[in-house]
Amino acid sequence: MRLRPARPSPYRGPVLKRIETYCDTVPRSSARAEEFGPLTLFVREGEGWPFYARPAAGHEGEVPVAAVERVRARQRELGVPEAFEWVAETTPGLRAAVEASGLTVHEHPLMVLEGPGLAVPEPEGVTVRMVDAGDPGLESAVAAPYAAFGFPPEPGTAERTAGRITAGLTRLAAAFDEEADGVALAAGQYQPVGDVSEVVGVGTVPAARRRGLGLAVTAALVADARARGAELVFLSASDADVARLYGRLGFRTVATALIAEA
Repeated sequence: MRLRPARPSPYRGPVLKRIETYCDTVPRSSARAEEFGPLTLFVREGEGWPFYARPAAGHEGEVPVAAVERVRARQRELGVPEAFEWVAETTPGLRAAVEASGLTVHEHPLMVLEGPGLAVPEPEGVTVRMVDAGDPGLESAVAAPYAAFGFPPEPGTAERTAGRITAGLTRLAAAFDEEADGVALAAGQYQPVGDVSEVVGVGTVPAARRRGLGLAVTAALVADARARGAELVFLSASDADVARLYGRLGFRTVATALIAEA
């Protein structure tokens, strides 16, 4: 089932252009870009989670199926997932080509924060805080979202995250169990690029769900991003139900983020 089109907004065009610039910029801190005409494939340099392909900067027109297939062949050659990410409203011509190549496309509400962000009550029994590179809770905070999604972090993930925090490329927040010293029950990050930040990777360990921890972590990330000068804060919700939760913080849907996978 396809998501309903986002409500028209007088500022959606400029906002989506800023998000498009951000999405082309943020992978370049840890990946090289390989150009395939209307598409750019980001290839991670060193260890870590693999990247994806997306529209080349400024491309808004049609995308030939052949271009998608060239990228997929390169991804297979590199041994990385055959994955594409883009915004439906910015590059409407890509979906048909991706689907014609045999990939499955998933839709996610793309949401932008309106205003400073709304505070939410801190759930009982936890402490929600930002986590710096030297924080003793860093490793647990990094591991929590991986546990939420059902797989362990790769070796060295905590160290790489610490390096990104030190370099100003990542900010991390977590909800720590007050009864189990140093154990993070939920965590998430945002990645600042200039005055634009995306909230990513918010997850709660299965045993601690339905306590509002993910929302509390997101609120902490938003407050920190705003305090550090972020004018545009956005995220992609997994589905419409999760989007309604983020709406409690002041986010609203402006477009549709698309992810295609083999």
